Amino acid sequence: MKKNSFFTSLPFRLLVGVVLGIIAGLILNATDGSGITNAILNVVVTLKYILGQVITFCVPLIIIGFIAPSITKLGSSASRMLGVAIVIAYVSSLGAALFSMAAGYGLIPHLSIVTDVEGLKELPELVFELAIPQIMPVMSALVFSAMIGLAATWTKAKVITSLLDEFQKIVLELVTRIIIPILPVFIGFTFCALAYEGSITRQLPVFLQVIVIVLIGHFIWMTLLYVIAGIYSGENPLEIVKHYGPAYLTAVGTMSSAATLAVALQCAGKAKPLRKDMVQFGIPLFANIHLCGSVLTEVFFCMTISKILYGSIPSPGTMILFCVLLGIFAIGAPGVPGGTVMASLGIITGILLFDDAGTALMLTIFALQDSFGTACNVTGDGALTLILTGYAKKHKIAEQKINVNL
Repeated sequence: MKKNSFFTSLPFRLLVGVVLGIIAGLILNATDGSGITNAILNVVVTLKYILGQVITFCVPLIIIGFIAPSITKLGSSASRMLGVAIVIAYVSSLGAALFSMAAGYGLIPHLSIVTDVEGLKELPELVFELAIPQIMPVMSALVFSAMIGLAATWTKAKVITSLLDEFQKIVLELVTRIIIPILPVFIGFTFCALAYEGSITRQLPVFLQVIVIVLIGHFIWMTLLYVIAGIYSGENPLEIVKHYGPAYLTAVGTMSSAATLAVALQCAGKAKPLRKDMVQFGIPLFANIHLCGSVLTEVFFCMTISKILYGSIPSPGTMILFCVLLGIFAIGAPGVPGGTVMASLGIITGILLFDDAGTALMLTIFALQDSFGTACNVTGDGALTLILTGYAKKHKIAEQKINVNL
C-alpha cells in the first residue's frame, strides 16, 4: 500500500465522515418540516441504503476470497487450525459473558436508570429501493469457504487451489477500489440519520450510566485478550493495537463486523507480529464467529432491563445457562448491526422470560451502543489472530507465502 499523508488517510476520512454527518443531521433536525430538509433526508436515506447494500453484497465474497484460499495454504494443518479458531472464539465470548454477568450483579443494584426513550423523529421512507441481495448468506459463505478449503486440501486439488488464489486477488481489488472508498460516505450518512432522529442527543443520555459501564467493560476485556495473547505468543501486543484505530472507528460507524472486514484486514496486515497467512485466515473467520463485545453488552443490558421491568435480576443459575448458550449463538450470529441480539432473541424470551416490552427495550438500548460493541469485536479479533500465530509457531506449522499485500 502506498504511504499517504494523514489528511488523505482512512482514519482522517472516517473522522470527517462522522463529523460532517453529525453536523448535517443536527441541522436537518433543527430545520425539520421544510421542503428542502425533506428532500435532503430522502437523498440521505436512499444513498445510505444503496451503499449499505453494496457493502453487504461484498461481504460473502470477502469471506470466500480470504478464508478458502487461506485454508488451502495451511495444508495438512487446516482442520486443526480451524478447530482452534472456533474454540478460542467461543472461550472469548463465554468469558466476556461471564465477566459481564459478574459486573451486573455487583453494579446494577446500585444504579438509578431512567427508561423513557420516546420522542425520536422518524426518517422518511425510501424513495428508491435498489435491493442488491447477497449471492449467499454470510454463514453459508463461511461454511462454504471452510468446506471448499478443507476438501481442496484433502484432495490436493491444484486447479481449485489456483482458482481460489486468483479469486482472492480479485476480491482484494474490490476491497481496495470499492469498499474502502465508499465507507467514509456510508458512515457519514449513518451518523447524519442518527443525529436527525435524535439518537445522539436524546437517547444516549438516557442510558449513559449503563453505556459507560459497558464501554469500560469492553476495554477491560480487550486489554485482557491482548495481554493473554501477548504472553502466549511471546510478542508485543501493542504492535498490533497501534494499527487498529481505523478498524475501531470504521466499526463504530458501520455497526457491523462484516462491513468492517476490509479495513480490519488492512490493519492486521500492517501488524508485524501477526503472520500474514494467519491474518488472511483468522480475521475474516473471527469477524463472523467472535462477538465478545456484543455478548458482553447483551448480558449486562439483559440484567439491567430485567431489573427495570420485572423488579429483579435473573438468578445466577439462569444467567450462567444464558451465557453458555449465548456464546454458541454468537458463533452463528451474522456480523451485521444487531446480529447478536437478533440471533439470541429465542433465549432472551425462552430463558430470561422477557415479554414484548422487554424485548423492545432490549433492542432499543442495544442499538444505542451496538457500534462500540462491534468495535470491541473487531479489535479483539487481532488478539485472537495473535493467539493463532503463537499456536502455529509453537506447533511448528510452516508459514505460507501470501502473494497479496493488505
